[in-house]
Amino acid sequence: MKSRSLLALVVFALSLTTAASRAVQTTQKPAAPASEVTIPFELVNRHVVIQVKVNNSRPLSFVLDTGDKFAIIDLERAKELGLTLQGELSAGGAGSERPTGAFVRNSTFTIPGLAGFSQPVNIALPVRNLAPRMGQDFDGILGSEFIKEFVLELDYQARVIKLHDKDKFKYTGPGESIPVRLDGAGHPIIDGEVTPIGSDPVKGKFVVDIGSGAALILYSPFVIAHRLLGPDLKTVKAIGVGGAGGASNGRIGRVTELKIGTFRISNPTTLFSQDKEGALASSAVLGNIGAQVTSKFRLLLDYSRDRIIFEPNSTFPEGFNRAFSGLAMVAEGKDYRTFRITDLLDNAPAAEAGLQKNDIITAIDGRPATELTLTGLNEMFERPTSYRLTVRRGGQTLQVTLTPRKLV
Repeated sequence: MKSRSLLALVVFALSLTTAASRAVQTTQKPAAPASEVTIPFELVNRHVVIQVKVNNSRPLSFVLDTGDKFAIIDLERAKELGLTLQGELSAGGAGSERPTGAFVRNSTFTIPGLAGFSQPVNIALPVRNLAPRMGQDFDGILGSEFIKEFVLELDYQARVIKLHDKDKFKYTGPGESIPVRLDGAGHPIIDGEVTPIGSDPVKGKFVVDIGSGAALILYSPFVIAHRLLGPDLKTVKAIGVGGAGGASNGRIGRVTELKIGTFRISNPTTLFSQDKEGALASSAVLGNIGAQVTSKFRLLLDYSRDRIIFEPNSTFPEGFNRAFSGLAMVAEGKDYRTFRITDLLDNAPAAEAGLQKNDIITAIDGRPATELTLTGLNEMFERPTSYRLTVRRGGQTLQVTLTPRKLV
């Protein structure tokens, strides 16, 4: 998923071959927490990042992702830690590429603060290449094999995960219980309804994917079948979009409404996929509900009871009114403080301001870039405010005024 300047998308929808799936180790049974355990997380470009140790390593940054099944560690990090790697596998996500990795043997991960818990690390894949889009180290992914051992409560506002004993858990709050099933890849599938602009509502299946920084993604077979990218729909080209399977193609616009249970989400920003391969070209579901929607709720992932409880938080009434800069950027260097523009949208604020591909943003309003993060920059550029950017272009230093605005 994942620069966020136009979409904030890093999709880690892991798709393994059947034979490879059977070869993954899942035999070790983790211990349930003796009581509710609270684990803090960092929200990085709308991705839930928690600290994990692998074979008692130093703390590593793993993304919690409902769009994944197994515990995955970056391939180079696995080699650095001396993990035992065997065989070869390929996996896909958003985009058409299928990165190659290996199975991990005799290795486990633990989570600081979760006493007595361990679970196998199953797979090593080259996911570190996504770190520049995250703006920090990206060492691995935790998916449904971890989530299903608990009732996992995800509180975006408090920035904490609470892990409940699934056998003892009872819910008495005001949220709504939405039936869910896990597909063969471990993805939670729910029923939903989308109303395209100028069309009737369409009911269908959706993936709940907190590993996607988007609001709503409609997959290309659904987009084509319903002719959603007609001339009357206002859209802009999606830039800086991709995931484990490389770059993705599509247009960004809106739909009239997304309905989950009785919850009605009005005018969400929507990626209309144009991919011909990869996760976003699947016909198994209509689309993908990402973190811009799920963050409006306190979520309780209760897979043992085939449900997700959606409890609206105080941000639920807020609309999807962010501005767009029209640029995509990555964070480079050892400290991820070199902010390089990787793509520009025509007829949008960044291009109109005279910014160019490969420009380096060195300061904003006089504040050095070394004091900023990619997450912070992306959040700034979602506000319709004028910013004075100091930019390095080759041997030149330029001053540019950037004023993001609403584009769709």
